Amino acid sequence: MNLQNTFRALKSRNFALFFFGQFVSRVGMWMQRTAVIWVVYSITHSAFMIGVATFAEQFPSFLFSVRGGVIADRYNRYKVLMATQTLSAVQAVVFTVFAFSGNYSIALILGLSVFLGIVNAYDVPVRQSMINEIIEHKEDLSNAIALNATLNTLARLIGPALSGFVLVKYGADYCFLSNAISFIAVIGAIAAMRFPKDKFSVLKSKSKAKFKEALAYLAKNKPIATAIWIAALSSFFVWPYVTLLPVYAKEIFKGNAATYGWLNAAIGVGAFAGTFYLASLHKKADFRKVLLVNLFLVGASLMLFAYCRNLYLALFFAMVGGYGSILQSAVIITIVQSECDDKLRGRVVSLIAMAMFGMLPLGSLLIGYLAPIVGAPLTVFAEGVLGIIIGVVFYKNLINTSITLKKINNGK
Repeated sequence: MNLQNTFRALKSRNFALFFFGQFVSRVGMWMQRTAVIWVVYSITHSAFMIGVATFAEQFPSFLFSVRGGVIADRYNRYKVLMATQTLSAVQAVVFTVFAFSGNYSIALILGLSVFLGIVNAYDVPVRQSMINEIIEHKEDLSNAIALNATLNTLARLIGPALSGFVLVKYGADYCFLSNAISFIAVIGAIAAMRFPKDKFSVLKSKSKAKFKEALAYLAKNKPIATAIWIAALSSFFVWPYVTLLPVYAKEIFKGNAATYGWLNAAIGVGAFAGTFYLASLHKKADFRKVLLVNLFLVGASLMLFAYCRNLYLALFFAMVGGYGSILQSAVIITIVQSECDDKLRGRVVSLIAMAMFGMLPLGSLLIGYLAPIVGAPLTVFAEGVLGIIIGVVFYKNLINTSITLKKINNGK
């Protein structure tokens, strides 16, 4: 494995700033998310309320991502990104102030989560579509997308693990404080980026951009549409298994916040391995075959994790699930980013945000409702079965598209 090739996108100054600033911020964000879920479960002892908390933060992405995609194609993406990151920082500071004042309230937690979800609905399409503009060499785009997924998965690894330690030693207040402080890094990194004066002026010509243009584009471009459908179905039926991790930590493994942190960290370790593998792939790699393999891998790992009663073995299965899950999401984003028309990128990326961050909270609500009725193990096992079914349903489509693209590339 050529490490220089794996990290080649970091040669772009703006992307390097973006990468390291976002990394620090995402670690803080995962610390906050982990602490929020733990606090909600500790107060309510309800798996359903965990689903509600996840729903509160992520469902606004479903409602507002369309608008966020239009804005990403209409306005100066750099300025919009600075605004969304600043608003996220304000939310983190308010969260911290209330936490240290001892005013823990489920209503307050849900309200601040909804606010952050609305901000993210605008932030994600802009942040994802900007990657194309902060990379100096377009042949490094797929590597940049993979590294961007890597920073998120590294944050998922480090954030929950740190959060578990901080929760046990100091309490949730300091998790919220850590997130607030982390925004200094990302806002500073964005401010340090340098672009030509006319870099974003082309966006003004898109002032009449309509979302229906993106829908018409996808109707004609079935390979990209298929990837988004897989993201939506996986987000609703499979990926919400993380909602039940606190239940596994407390009820099944008879642990505490540290156990919850280890389960999250195991997923993060697998996710890091997955994104590192993706970043090392050649730009002409068959991404759809990678996606197909990992649809089956995630399904199988969840079925094995569901009824596992040995914590160490469960951590291994969680790691495999994290590996497959991140490869699914990162490959889908890579397919869309690399194959989508530049003029429609913001709006098409917003559909990914709807699929991933919009359907996930709906699935979390469903999982939170079903788990107390049929039990957490059976619920997770069913998610694994559904993951296998999604792979079977899209098997032929992905294989045919893969063969077609290979012929086109060979023809070139």
